[in-house]
Amino acid sequence: MNSLSSRISKVVRFGILALILTILAGGVWSALLITNLVTSPAIPWAIIVMALLLWLMWQYLDGKGWPQSTSETRHSYLRAKLVSPRVFAWALLAGAFSIVALIGLWIVLFQLVKAPGNGLPNFSRYPLLSVALVLVMASLVGAVTEEAGFRGYFQGVLEREFGGPTAIVIASFVMVPGHGLTQGFVWTTILFYFFVDIIFGMMAYLTQSILPGIVVHAIGLLTFFTLVWPYDATRRLVSDGGADAWFWVHTAQAIIFTALAVWAFRHLAKVTEHSHVSEASSTAM
Repeated sequence: MNSLSSRISKVVRFGILALILTILAGGVWSALLITNLVTSPAIPWAIIVMALLLWLMWQYLDGKGWPQSTSETRHSYLRAKLVSPRVFAWALLAGAFSIVALIGLWIVLFQLVKAPGNGLPNFSRYPLLSVALVLVMASLVGAVTEEAGFRGYFQGVLEREFGGPTAIVIASFVMVPGHGLTQGFVWTTILFYFFVDIIFGMMAYLTQSILPGIVVHAIGLLTFFTLVWPYDATRRLVSDGGADAWFWVHTAQAIIFTALAVWAFRHLAKVTEHSHVSEASSTAM
């Protein structure tokens, strides 16, 4: 009984840690960006400050700093392991197909149910270089903190306690409050981000590393920041005038690229399994 209680307590602690890490990092970045845009928009100093904070966070989570007694444990929990080029390539392909599918899904859901969406600052008055750097940093903040906190620390603990599939589902549910606080508790939005979290959870589980997920996650966020979310205000609800041709195009896009993503993830699973067997054989020899 005590063993079960301690296991549950450990999982809860890591879940709270992951939530605090992602929400706090997002809050700090938002505060820095707003201050930067108000005081000196031509000089993107917030990016430099946030990059330093991200680097310090990464160093600590990866085992650097005090206390030294937890260094090895922190390094293990982060799961920032290099993977083979073949595994990395299949992870990127699965991620690319997933991003295209998610774009179609977002647009379809946004036209089915009225949702607040993602509010973006009006960057039209700011220098193009500053805007580009801000969007890249925003993508990195979201990708690094979520992958480190949830797919590294939290999901890693869950996998040890409950196995991979259960761990992925639990971690995805735990992330719901974070998404809801920033994008609204609308069922279509929650469903969309649940699928997103399942995808990145599978990637971390199959590769046993958060590095491929960080790359795909950052690319995905940058794509949505630039090509999807800025146009949400122009999308018409199906209930206001029926489904237009683009609605069906995006529906087909979501279905076709979901199938391609499943195919790529299946190959990724085979490649990683072969890689793990080869590593085990090399160790035994």
